[in-house]
Amino acid sequence: MTGLLDHRPALRPEVLLSPPLLDGPATVHLVKDPVSGASFEIGPKEHFLVSRLDGSRSLAEIGTEYGRVFGRRLGEGNWQQLLALLGSRRLLAGGPAPDPVPPTGTSGKPFRGTLLRGTLRLVADADATTARLHRALRPLLHPAVLGVLLLGCLTMETVLATSLGELAVAFGWLLRHPAPLLAVATLMWLSTALHEFAHGIAARHVGGTVGEIGLRWRLPVAIMYCTVDNYRFLRRRRHQLAVAAAGAFANLLFLLPFWLWWATLPAGDDPTRRTLSALLLIGSAQALVNLAPLPPLDGYTMLGHGLRVTRLAPASSGYLRLRMRDRTAAAAYPPRARRLYLGYAVGSTALVLLLAAGLTGAVWYAATT
Repeated sequence: MTGLLDHRPALRPEVLLSPPLLDGPATVHLVKDPVSGASFEIGPKEHFLVSRLDGSRSLAEIGTEYGRVFGRRLGEGNWQQLLALLGSRRLLAGGPAPDPVPPTGTSGKPFRGTLLRGTLRLVADADATTARLHRALRPLLHPAVLGVLLLGCLTMETVLATSLGELAVAFGWLLRHPAPLLAVATLMWLSTALHEFAHGIAARHVGGTVGEIGLRWRLPVAIMYCTVDNYRFLRRRRHQLAVAAAGAFANLLFLLPFWLWWATLPAGDDPTRRTLSALLLIGSAQALVNLAPLPPLDGYTMLGHGLRVTRLAPASSGYLRLRMRDRTAAAAYPPRARRLYLGYAVGSTALVLLLAAGLTGAVWYAATT
């Protein structure tokens, strides 16, 4: 036992530990090995121990800290079990190296799926590609520049809100004219691609990594995607929020030059102004709706980061079912979890109804005007 307590084990330096996350009634931490791609959850007590395995402290010193915080000492069996778990997952420094995961999954092939449903990796090294884009755009990522751009986007949306009637009429006109409709659809697809790249560039800017950039299709729809590997492990909450919000911000930035063009044209039946009006309406709706806190939208991801909660929607649904079936068991949830899950269930239901009503009204107005 004395020899074991004198041991000073360390996690491999690249192993990632997440901040505390609410998951149902429990608080968990995520652990991820970026080399193998394997991840799992641990509780607060295990995180207390694992996060202190840095090679500078002995197990005896860590055990003393643990006893002060949690009021109990760890036995030899507890240490052996924890170290065996970490060793079996190849997370300890000095142990066997983990097997690296192929960059595109188990097969390593750029194409996965079928002609009707699948994905295609477009770059060999997504992280390096995003790093180059980040270096090129870095001057635009200065807080002062971002503030000016954000102010421009807010001004644009305020002006467009005062012209909502004109935009809705233009949308109805667009649906009856195939050529401008195709042009707007092409521009919106490009905006969607920029949305995905923005997530990757924002991740690189705050210390994240990008795993894959590619094309995903569910015919007849095909969209770009950008996978950020470690956004949950960023230490600062504002960095996580920035990565999640970057896509919608890019969508609004994409619209700015078209808005300036639109503003120079006189109001009336000009086809160019009508096309731009429809583009601005659709693009604004794309960006703003994407900020709604509903899965799988970016707003839902932002809400999860802001509240430090994982699986918010399914956890809320599970809590409501338990509340209706067994109130005693539901009362065992921590007070914060009860308030959060009930509030999200009620708020998300109201938001879905509001969005459905708004969409129905907009389509009816455009079709009848």
